[in-house]
Amino acid sequence: MVIKAVLVDIDNTLIDYVEMKHQSCEAAVDAMINAGLKMRKKRALAAVYDLYDRYGMDYGKIFQKFLKAEKGKVDYRLVAYAVRSYRDARELSLIPYPKVVSTLKKLVKKGYKLAVVTDAPANKAWERLVLMDIDNLFDVVVTMSDVRKTKTSMTPFRVALRKLGINANEGIMVGDRINRDVEVAKKVGLVTCYARYGDKKPVEPGLSGADFEINSFDEVLGIVGKIK
Repeated sequence: MVIKAVLVDIDNTLIDYVEMKHQSCEAAVDAMINAGLKMRKKRALAAVYDLYDRYGMDYGKIFQKFLKAEKGKVDYRLVAYAVRSYRDARELSLIPYPKVVSTLKKLVKKGYKLAVVTDAPANKAWERLVLMDIDNLFDVVVTMSDVRKTKTSMTPFRVALRKLGINANEGIMVGDRINRDVEVAKKVGLVTCYARYGDKKPVEPGLSGADFEINSFDEVLGIVGKIK
């Protein structure tokens, strides 16, 4: 068996999505309060996160929903302040984990194909890849918008493999979510690599069920090189 392609998740594998989201939401709430929203910051942030839990972390009209729920109507002036500050903070905080970019470039140079398999919608996935300036490194990008299924299904992985033109045992999936990036990917037949550094509540070493576990993204280089 020889690895021909590296498949990766984006959120909490290439970028610290949780920290990016926190900084962006905090900036948005601060902006609304400074613009006249009469609400404590802590309570406002909790309400925003409650809505994200309900509608999904990439829901695009979260501040409209927030104002409607809390104030009974949507104040589009406040929405505008929130969106502007959210986007500004997101761009500043959307940076790859250490050694992600250099590792991806080394993998490409060594002849490996690269693919993204993400539960993010297409517009959000491409936005993150472009803002990190790594979109051109990937041969294949499979998003939830493309397949209409999350990684609780084997479909996203199978679509990526088909587009890459490889067998499942010729690819390794790197991700932070055990129930999706490890368990489902293994069912497909992929070699699996648990990105321990991205899991905010990591399991004990050796208990992820993955074929490999890493504490830094650059460890992928050594793993693919020794799989023969």
